[in-house]
Amino acid sequence: MSVNYKSNKNVVYSCKYHIVWCPKYRRKVLVEGVDTRLKQILLDVATEFGSELIEMEVMPDHVHILVECDPQLGIAKLIRYMKGRSSRYLRQEFPWLKSRLPTLWTNSYFIATLGGAPISVIKQYIENQKNV
Repeated sequence: MSVNYKSNKNVVYSCKYHIVWCPKYRRKVLVEGVDTRLKQILLDVATEFGSELIEMEVMPDHVHILVECDPQLGIAKLIRYMKGRSSRYLRQEFPWLKSRLPTLWTNSYFIATLGGAPISVIKQYIENQKNV
């Protein structure tokens, strides 16, 4: 299996991350169009920062993302922008979220590097989340 490397002016890299985060209190609020809009916002943020959103699945109470991120940007910074912008936009566009939650997201998240796992296995896991 060949590895596709990306590069910027200073670095050649292949940094892929599996990320999961939840709404505050694990409430099932990512429904009724919120999920579709969230996917678009996350894709826009990833593109803006030169990251590649490889796979994404939005469940009613959590989000799974497989992303490749420039190490000079930093994955923590990318997640902060994704969560911050999506929270702001979704709460503006779906006012009922404000009445359900004081803030949209928890402060925490799960992150794992792909390491030796084949990317196809991780993609399949994320794709199959709705069928679990």
